Amino acid sequence: MTKLVPPHGGHLISRLLEAEELREEKKRAKTLPKVYMSSRETSDLIMIGMGAFSPLTGFMGREDWKGICDEYKMVNGIFWPIPITLSLSDKTSGLKEGSEVALLDGESGELMGSMRIEESYTIDKRYECKQIFRTDDPKHPGVAKVMAQGECNIAGPVKVLSELDYPDRFPDLYARPQQTRALFEERGWQTIAALQLRNPMHRSHEYLAKIALEVSDGIFVHQLVGKLKEGDIPAEVRVRCVQAVIDHYFPKERVITRVYPMEMRYAGPQEALLHAVFRQNYGATHMIIGRDHAGVGDYYGPFDAQKIFSEIPEDALAIKMLPIDWTFYCRKCKGMASFKTCPHSREDRLVLSGTLLRKMLTEGEPVPEEFSRPEVLAILREYYAGLNEKVGIDLHGHATGNFNGEKSR
Repeated sequence: MTKLVPPHGGHLISRLLEAEELREEKKRAKTLPKVYMSSRETSDLIMIGMGAFSPLTGFMGREDWKGICDEYKMVNGIFWPIPITLSLSDKTSGLKEGSEVALLDGESGELMGSMRIEESYTIDKRYECKQIFRTDDPKHPGVAKVMAQGECNIAGPVKVLSELDYPDRFPDLYARPQQTRALFEERGWQTIAALQLRNPMHRSHEYLAKIALEVSDGIFVHQLVGKLKEGDIPAEVRVRCVQAVIDHYFPKERVITRVYPMEMRYAGPQEALLHAVFRQNYGATHMIIGRDHAGVGDYYGPFDAQKIFSEIPEDALAIKMLPIDWTFYCRKCKGMASFKTCPHSREDRLVLSGTLLRKMLTEGEPVPEEFSRPEVLAILREYYAGLNEKVGIDLHGHATGNFNGEKSR
């Protein structure tokens, strides 16, 4: 009998086909009308397929969409914080309810799955943005994605045929929920704190993880390797940085790090709830929520993602939030600290901003050792040096050539 936290909704539901069933469905799907998905829809399909979005069996219909926008609840009464939908660009495309379609990744053209259409419907996209992102500002990357959706949504159960190249790109790190659950059981862990990462692991992230490690059996470092916004550091570079910190500064027997393929929505508080939902499916008992979790720009307050956990019904999730205050390096404390532990002034504190670090690395400025471990900085300097050389930027941030790498005359 497992002692792990139950999956959301009670059961892990996998829609990913294998072996002969996979071969037969691929052959059949090639004869169906094609629907090309956005990168976000493709990543959501993979999450449904592997069971990370349990108890979902496919893309949502209108009543689920409305219930989630209005009160975070699907028609069946199960809590869910963000609609998982699939859109078409043209309602008159000829696809009717009851018909089946092949689902293809819009960027690579790869066959990803099939779906039986149970419903087609339209939505108020601006209303969704205001409810989920708390803004309809088109500069918000998540809002821009929703507003770019087609005018018609289609809903129904899916069969998933591919996880793109993620298992091959990250062979030792890519994991489905049943695999991490097996790992946690094998180690005898009962309290598992999940750390969401979409950036290299800097001193602030390391400090969050070590606080959690003091009160947990183990840490589950879960890195997003799906699509991010322009200017963010590539997944392979981030993964190397995280591994460097874990290898040198953590007890290996108490840390498990894996990657997952979801695309960021930058929905702040609501995305924090979604992160908790699927970390529960992966087997985590606690979700670390620090400052500005899943935020972007100035759309959310620094601790809105923590406050929202007290606003949902107590029985909405089995996973619990582990809130941690704003962290920084204090020169007088001579170590990492937070507002709860440090008595010193603002002038004594070095706030570890990822944006500022990227600026310093891009412009070749010296980086204080308090920002990040030397092993991480070495990897990032190598990456930014190659990036600067490619676009023609010198170490002082001045353009020296065009984007073909040729020097200006």
